Amino acid sequence: MANKHVVIVGAGPAGLSTAYELSRHRIESTVLESTTWIGGISRTAQYKGFRFDIGGHRFFSKSQEIEDFWTEILQDRMITRGRLSRIFYRNRFFDYPIRPFNALKNLGVGTACLCILSYLKAQAFPPKEVRSFEDWMVMSFGRTLYEIFFKTYTEKVWGIPCSELSADWAAQRIKGLSMASLIKSILFPGSKKKRGEVIKTLIDSFRYPACGPGEMWEAVADRVESRGGRIHLESPAMRLERNAQGLVCVWTEKAIAYRGTHFVSTMPMRELVAALDPPAPETVQKAAKQLGYRDFLTVALVIDQAELFPDNWIYIHDPSVKLGRIQNFKNWSPQMVPEDRYTCLGLEYFCFEGDGLWSASDEELIALGRQELAQLGLVDPAKVVDGTVVRQAKAYPVYDDHYRGNVQTIRNFLDKEVPNLQLVGRNGMHRYNNQDHAMMTGLLAARNIALDAHYDLWAVNSDAEYQEEIREGEDTSGRLVPERIKP
Repeated sequence: MANKHVVIVGAGPAGLSTAYELSRHRIESTVLESTTWIGGISRTAQYKGFRFDIGGHRFFSKSQEIEDFWTEILQDRMITRGRLSRIFYRNRFFDYPIRPFNALKNLGVGTACLCILSYLKAQAFPPKEVRSFEDWMVMSFGRTLYEIFFKTYTEKVWGIPCSELSADWAAQRIKGLSMASLIKSILFPGSKKKRGEVIKTLIDSFRYPACGPGEMWEAVADRVESRGGRIHLESPAMRLERNAQGLVCVWTEKAIAYRGTHFVSTMPMRELVAALDPPAPETVQKAAKQLGYRDFLTVALVIDQAELFPDNWIYIHDPSVKLGRIQNFKNWSPQMVPEDRYTCLGLEYFCFEGDGLWSASDEELIALGRQELAQLGLVDPAKVVDGTVVRQAKAYPVYDDHYRGNVQTIRNFLDKEVPNLQLVGRNGMHRYNNQDHAMMTGLLAARNIALDAHYDLWAVNSDAEYQEEIREGEDTSGRLVPERIKP
């Protein structure tokens, strides 16, 4: 098709990767972003000179292509950081990934013995059927260690009991990690693996943009615009006009129509279906309305203290606080704070839009964060001198009993009725994934347009590898996600 023009909805990693790849092939694109910022969830927020992530964004991928992409964009602005992340439980720090000797030592003799006996029991009497996240964890670590190190945090993040989460998700997220593999990693620390064989949970270093992940995506946006692409902020897609051949144009909130020959969407699938004009069939609309999302907020606190703890981030497993994780942004990069005397902590709370946490005022959330840090004994509350709150709606797609069928219903309709539309990214595909996975879907979507290729974006797996690397008979549904087990 001559004179291709692509309209991309969303300026996060997936949308901008699409636009950048199209620019390499000299194909024009227009990116429509509903917010005032670049980078989506991977942006870097700023407050009085302090920079902080919406969550933490390590730059590590099994895909060399993705690593090369990052290097191409930022060159020596990508710094290498040692990874230190620990679990805070019972007023003690535990190594994460869990190291059995460290864990058992910190737990004390009595609890350590219970952990060992629990693990041996799980090995001697494994469950006949492993269905839930809880089943898989108990089988791998024993019930005592599972309840200490996995149960509380997982339930804070997803708002679903571990006994109702799928075991498939545990096997994917903690792939290759068990009590046996942890002991092996301690006894043989010098053993090397190829990039593609690395157990992601065990990597001990990663790269990171000096001024946070937003620096990467702002630089990508600049490259796109320098090559003729257009990026419009505060331009939410409100109506997707279509005809018998597919999409015709995207109408924004300001009643501006952006016409194209091809379209790529990263907007939440539920909102995409609601915006179609003419409307999708009732069955498709119903499927879209049943898709849910888990939301997220960051309470960023400025601490008048140069050093607090050496970790990049800490998982909070104490069930007495609502706090799920703490990011120490200064330890990601010194350039995240304007003055060395200060530390900026990002307190992460997982919630549903409209619940008590989400609806609380910024003042209430800052007070909660200060109080919970004091309760945990991590920070002197008198040294908290300032703070702000950033809310991130639809941070994680929710994976309930019916989400997979609902997504398939929507996909079937779009494939048939809107063939010039491709879905990419976390919310665009309603799939749990990391930054590198979202990027790969965008790159392949661009190649489908530029090269008239036929990459199956739904076959991109969680490690940003794609079809050629999938073995015969292997599940190609992508990153396995936490979903409720079937009755």
